[in-house]
Amino acid sequence: MDILIMVGQLILGLSILVILHEFGHFIAARAFGIRVEKFYLFFDAWNFSLFKFNYKGVEYGIGWLPLGGYVKIAGMIDESMDTDQLAGPPQPHEFRSKPAWQRLIVMLGGIIVNIFVGIFIFWMLVVKYGETYTPNANARYGIVPGVIGQKIGLRAGDKIPTINGKTVERFDDLSNSKVLLDNTVLNVERGSEHLDIKVPSTILNDLSDDGIEDFISRAPRSKFSVDSVFGDSKKAGLQKGDSIVAVNGKNVQFFDEFQALLQANKNKQVQLSVKRSDTTVALTAKVDSTGRIGFYRPKKEVLGNLVTTKYSFFASLPIGAAKAWDMFASNAKGIKKIFSGQVKATKAVSSPIRIAQMFGSTIDWIRFWTLVGFLSMVLALTNLLPIPGLDGGHTVFLLIEMIKGKPLSDKFLERAQIVGFVLLISLMVFAFGNDIFRIFTKHK
Repeated sequence: MDILIMVGQLILGLSILVILHEFGHFIAARAFGIRVEKFYLFFDAWNFSLFKFNYKGVEYGIGWLPLGGYVKIAGMIDESMDTDQLAGPPQPHEFRSKPAWQRLIVMLGGIIVNIFVGIFIFWMLVVKYGETYTPNANARYGIVPGVIGQKIGLRAGDKIPTINGKTVERFDDLSNSKVLLDNTVLNVERGSEHLDIKVPSTILNDLSDDGIEDFISRAPRSKFSVDSVFGDSKKAGLQKGDSIVAVNGKNVQFFDEFQALLQANKNKQVQLSVKRSDTTVALTAKVDSTGRIGFYRPKKEVLGNLVTTKYSFFASLPIGAAKAWDMFASNAKGIKKIFSGQVKATKAVSSPIRIAQMFGSTIDWIRFWTLVGFLSMVLALTNLLPIPGLDGGHTVFLLIEMIKGKPLSDKFLERAQIVGFVLLISLMVFAFGNDIFRIFTKHK
């Protein structure tokens, strides 16, 4: 059932984006009087489709090959590789008969729509939910670094009031994409000591497998108590309101210290010293194979001291647009790091398998729409890449035509389309293989 929910959310999210992307091409083509012959979600390879119908001269349908979608524009060399219609002279309703600037707008239509969709989604999320975050000033006990954070020199309890000399307003900003991508310097307070710790330019290689929690936990360091009990902890006598102050005689004050001791005692019995009202009681509990004993903390301890800021309808627009742009820019920087060799392609390229895992096995509409907005910006950026077969490749060829004053030959465009198709299929195979390999190696 969990897999079905993940796959279902993946298909729904990507289908929305693909349809809207192709609609961008469709509406631009129709605006310039260019005939559109097909509008498909997924590819109807070898003319086989799961569903189709005709409306006002356009065939709409769903193909069987889930590799995106397409609109077949008359007089254009595209994914369908239908070149028969190019044998005759250009017709007024064909793509090739239109001025280069009109064809350029048609090619950029999908990208433009994806950008607007991303901005709209984040705008509406801000309108509906505002912004919820932990002020960095409320992180009284500092951070909890993961293994990668510890590797670069961070310690539990460190405070990071500034980054590159600029004040950090929100705790979330300590682990955002700008910190990971911009070779930043964390200005750390450790007691009375002040340190500058540089974030390595290659840090994404280390974080790609297990996520941002391996850098800095999204929640500040906190003390802890028991809110509700289940499993072996119930049998052990743990109660709501208890505070665990020692494990096997070792004092614990913060939850990360407690977790570390449990991880060191998986599948073992541990002795707990528990503060209950004005007394301290001794309990024996069994640690399971994941390093837990069976209780939940109060939500406030888990999430930190959150504040929510609400905005008006129009005031939410620049905030939503900024969120969308940050995602676009961050992914552009990530691609740059791949080409510069600072990030390995095996660590950065993901297939729909990884994306489905991001959606998760529970239905959370905030997470769903946040991911759809993120993917919309990723789709816009990806299609801008100057690869034959993508919108960016077509755009480059049109710009060359505008500079030269004459179009590139049909034979060249046909060959470029084939090369682009091979590149894209190879990239897809690489991405799927990479994610499958990651799954198997992670579970060894």
